[in-house]
Amino acid sequence: MSEENLYSRAEKRVDEKIGFYRHLYSFIVVNVILIVINILFSRGEWWFYWVTFFWGIGLVSHFIKTFIIFDKFDEKHRESMIEKEMEKMRK
Repeated sequence: MSEENLYSRAEKRVDEKIGFYRHLYSFIVVNVILIVINILFSRGEWWFYWVTFFWGIGLVSHFIKTFIIFDKFDEKHRESMIEKEMEKMRK
């Protein structure tokens, strides 16, 4: 793999990770604000946890995509899949 290609892939990975951390930061800040608003203005009605729950599902899926799935499909695995597909096509 060329140095330029390696740099490009590393840059993409770093951008994915930064995107996740920005998402996490937004999640924390916005949910703290929503909790404070809920406590101050909606006594007895707890609605903030719905936002936290559904946004949390999105955050978990972003984490899985960034740190688990992305790592499983690296260049080596991709090349292996291409070779297998080429073998099938030759038959």
